[in-house]
Amino acid sequence: MRIAFVGKGGSGKTTLSGLFARHLARSGAPVVAIDADINQHLGAALGLDEDELREVVPLNTGLAEIKEYLRGDNPRIPSVDAMVKTTPPGSGSRLLRLLGADPVHARHVREVAGVRLMTTGVFTEDDLGVACYHSKLGAVELYLNHLVDGPGEYAVVDMTAGADSFASGLFTRFDMTFLVAEPTRKGVSVYRQYKDHAAEFGVPLAVVGNKVAGEDDRLFLKEHIGEDLLACFGHSDWVRAREQGRHTGDLEPEHRLALGELRIAVDSRTKDWETFQRQAIEFHLRNAHAWANRSTGQDLSAQVDPDFRHGPAALPAHPEPGTHSAPVG
Repeated sequence: MRIAFVGKGGSGKTTLSGLFARHLARSGAPVVAIDADINQHLGAALGLDEDELREVVPLNTGLAEIKEYLRGDNPRIPSVDAMVKTTPPGSGSRLLRLLGADPVHARHVREVAGVRLMTTGVFTEDDLGVACYHSKLGAVELYLNHLVDGPGEYAVVDMTAGADSFASGLFTRFDMTFLVAEPTRKGVSVYRQYKDHAAEFGVPLAVVGNKVAGEDDRLFLKEHIGEDLLACFGHSDWVRAREQGRHTGDLEPEHRLALGELRIAVDSRTKDWETFQRQAIEFHLRNAHAWANRSTGQDLSAQVDPDFRHGPAALPAHPEPGTHSAPVG
């Protein structure tokens, strides 16, 4: 299952992304956590210090190599230059297993607290005025487009803040999207904006209340959000201690229960590979028409393989050596 955490800046989505990834990993589940926010703080939320964070190789630094690997022998993609972030897999493409022994995971994964972390990379001064952050998310979109995740496997993505999450088709790559909302009018307005976008494309959305100080806050969220409100988190002394560099005790029982509610919601989802691939093709054709055909000088609609069916059935019956799923330790 693929899970996105979205919300306005400062809502606490990075903290909750980290807590949820750790919660899953503590149960023994294989978990990849991806920091796709312009402010790269997920590694710190998981417990890495600044020196350790510098050891993580960002996905955007190896985009050409990632494309080359995923392209495989797909005859519809003649070169890496013809492959864009929305390019869907087809016959001959290499598909990824979660934490498989492939070059993508081998180079870009850093384990922390039982979670395998990947990052997109920061927005640097060289990007100012010449690039948009969404260009750095191309590797994440390609990764999710080519990922075949099985039962009990999880990819948790801390998305960029605000409505920017809807600036590409990346928001359709998830089985569940958790919107983190504070009990304020602004928090509720962000929810309404997300709900409209998500409903248009059938994206499952649930709201996680954060910084909920008491019953009045919970009732405020319930009044304005209704049945979409899944769980609430309040102040956590344990989280604050970790943010201050003190690693003692355990997360409060009420917060562990709330994380359990999130997992139940995720595990209740049914994988829909047909819709997943249909939406991938839809957004690829949109991007091809809007900018990618012009950028590459090619008609990228030709990359769509009408006979390809995504999911476990698309995996090779006899994988190449070194492409099996990695054991979870």
